[in-house]
Amino acid sequence: MTQEELFKKLIAHSKEYGFIFPSSEIYDGLSAVYDYGQLGVELKNNIKRYWWDAMTKLHDNIVGIDAAIFMHPKTWEASGHVGAFNDPLIDNKDSKKRYRADVLIEEWIAKQDEKIEKEVAKAAKRFGEAFDEQQFRTTNGRVLELAAKRDAAHAKMAEVLNANDLAGVKALIEELEIVCPVSGTKNWTDVRQFNLMFSTQMGSTADGASIVYLRPETAQGIFVNFLNVQKTGRMKIPFGIAQIGKAFRNEIVARQFIFRMREFEQMEMQFFVKPGTEMQWFEHWRQFRMNWHRALGFGDDRYRFHDHEKLAHYANAATDVEYEFPFGFKEVEGIHSRTDFDLSQHAKFSGKKIQYFDTESGESYTPYVVETSIGVDRMFLQVFSAAYTEEKLDNGEERVVLRFPAALAPVKAAVLPLVKKDGLPEMARKIVDDLKFDHFVQYDEKDSIGKRYRRQDAIGTPLCITVDHQSTEDGSVTIRHRDSMQQERVAAADLPTIINNLVSLRPLFDKLLK
Repeated sequence: MTQEELFKKLIAHSKEYGFIFPSSEIYDGLSAVYDYGQLGVELKNNIKRYWWDAMTKLHDNIVGIDAAIFMHPKTWEASGHVGAFNDPLIDNKDSKKRYRADVLIEEWIAKQDEKIEKEVAKAAKRFGEAFDEQQFRTTNGRVLELAAKRDAAHAKMAEVLNANDLAGVKALIEELEIVCPVSGTKNWTDVRQFNLMFSTQMGSTADGASIVYLRPETAQGIFVNFLNVQKTGRMKIPFGIAQIGKAFRNEIVARQFIFRMREFEQMEMQFFVKPGTEMQWFEHWRQFRMNWHRALGFGDDRYRFHDHEKLAHYANAATDVEYEFPFGFKEVEGIHSRTDFDLSQHAKFSGKKIQYFDTESGESYTPYVVETSIGVDRMFLQVFSAAYTEEKLDNGEERVVLRFPAALAPVKAAVLPLVKKDGLPEMARKIVDDLKFDHFVQYDEKDSIGKRYRRQDAIGTPLCITVDHQSTEDGSVTIRHRDSMQQERVAAADLPTIINNLVSLRPLFDKLLK
């Protein structure tokens, strides 16, 4: 099965089992906009809880807010979004398709890496146990040639993008002989910039209305509330402000399912520090955030850092946490050292003094900021794609199972009476009633017990609790574990404790605090 086929199966599975639906599907949908179904919203909320608690509960100097989506238009002038929030776009004249020019180049670079890995794999197969991979990578002519081309293209891309040289971007695309994925031709237009903000009007009449924007990021809501939070919370530097909220970008090249959408959700934390200490804190949050991802247990080798060569105008350091999706390594989170740009800009445009007074040193200064920013939807896709598993069992049967970490699983347990008689449904319902105030549980009595197990596997339920005739005699039930499919007999009275221990976030947090 190719990676493309796997990705298509993921999308189909997410719809079939109530995780994600195309928005307005009865009207043929709306491009790059999706709705979260009954199980999708539970998984999404659990991901957000994992992030929120890791920020606000594990750190006594981080608090949360919920800022409005609409903000004064000057906010976006101060932040630079009105003048500079652009993507470099290029059209193919034959296919009439539009692409982000930088993404075309990045994909060409990724293909060189793929070619290198193929050369390494072929050599490993040819030489067997005697194969020295490191020596091969540093001496093989073909590998060195591909690596040189890749590195040269990467350096040139960073140069032209940093210089905002749009003609240089097009020249690089032509030099690399990049073709349109649809038409297969190199008949490109010039590269031009496109602003990504959605605008609308606020006011009772058309003549009296003013233009406002749907926020393209949640960070600015934190910056304009810096003094409010600092003073009312009596916060001392260093401290952070966390927020989860919707943002909107008019992505022309929206693609890859929910990876890049026009309406999306962000989890951002802005950490305010004393100037001169920002790189120390940048490194701290770089490691903490990577540990947060790896704690989920999807494999440390499926994550990597990608340090930015092209820095945003406000940053002095930036890195991405990338995950290996079915379509390659892609960004799920960014960690940025934003200097004092944001607070200084808002002070300038508002005419208000935005500084922190250090009572110990007696000095006032504009704090620097280290930001962690993660897309909820990308994180959802990362968890979903990592969890999706097709398994062939020892008896020859096949099953699809979502191996979610138990703490993130939408449904924590399913309660299944073996038959629909003899008091078994009543006992099963009683167990559901005992558990439902603490956990999202399901009751299912339809079809054979085997089919019911498969349904729960397909939605990622960690435990199935079966009530049988013995249950009515001694108060015991059978619990079946999703991943191992092993079964054990336990007392029904012990179920709350068993489930609490299984689905708790604490084991994940213990890994972060070590």
